[in-house]
Amino acid sequence: MAPTHVLRCCQRGLAWIPVIFIALVVCWSYYAYVVELCILVYLIFFHLSFIMFVWSYWKTIFTKPANPSKEFCLPKAEKERYEKEERPESQQEILWRAATSLPLYTRTGAGAIRYCDRCQVIKPDRCHHCSACDMCVLKMDHHCPWVNNCVGFSNYKFFILFLAYSLVYCLFIAATVLQYFIKFWTNDLPETAKFHVLFLFFVAAMFCISILSLFSYHLWLVGKNRSTIEAFRAPVFRTGSDKNGFSLGFRKNITQVFGDQKKYWLLPVFTSQGDGLTFPTRLVNADPEQATVNMHPEPSKSAADVPVSPLSDSQNRLLSNEQHANNNHLTSPPAVRLVSALL
Repeated sequence: MAPTHVLRCCQRGLAWIPVIFIALVVCWSYYAYVVELCILVYLIFFHLSFIMFVWSYWKTIFTKPANPSKEFCLPKAEKERYEKEERPESQQEILWRAATSLPLYTRTGAGAIRYCDRCQVIKPDRCHHCSACDMCVLKMDHHCPWVNNCVGFSNYKFFILFLAYSLVYCLFIAATVLQYFIKFWTNDLPETAKFHVLFLFFVAAMFCISILSLFSYHLWLVGKNRSTIEAFRAPVFRTGSDKNGFSLGFRKNITQVFGDQKKYWLLPVFTSQGDGLTFPTRLVNADPEQATVNMHPEPSKSAADVPVSPLSDSQNRLLSNEQHANNNHLTSPPAVRLVSALL
């Protein structure tokens, strides 16, 4: 037991090496740019991008990943029965009964309830277990070694801003140092500044290329309302697997991550919609049984006999906006509707 604990502590310590490396590179870049070059005209924008970059990076690292609430844990009696059962069929029957009161839309590839034996919880939609953090993370995207943290529902916006501001930071440094990089080859620079200018340009350019590809990919994921895991393995609904099951349209997909108030979009403060446990899905209206909390397959029951679960606040808001828009369209005069159709 003791060697395992020591090994775990060593792994946690080593996991901070990438973060320390990034921190040292950032500190050195600050010294090289501000102290060695000291271009007063550029320093205002430099410090602005530097502060936003460090702020969003800090929030990404130290924001604790959100975990499933207690309502997704099995009751004590059901948990004991589940652990005693050896047959997977009997275990699934226990999980079906426990999931009756839970708003679950997704399942395993075999159509079973998604359950984490490690955390002993029924997984909410889009929730996955992170082996590095040893916990179930709501709307898990991936585990990032450069922040030594899981990127998920609680810090995904911070991660996107971290990529954005780090890209701006590197681009600004590379663009403003380029003229001094050219002077380096013509021997017009002082000897003390040559080393810093050379490596400052190469480090900034190298990080620009790598960050740009990653940032572009995650912007695409935000527009599609997918996580990295869902991009490689589509979530499975009652009607089957569907990569676009959580897509609500480009604008609504953006607000799912950044929130309704645009004035907070560029600030690393939490504004994402929802609670991370339930998510609006475009399949709610397409499949009458999809909006029910009774996930146990009962062929004898019709969709009208199954009780409908209450939608989350984000679902109610999105659906009410659509209904309001439809009502306005129906009550408009024919001439107005004709002009709208032509436009």
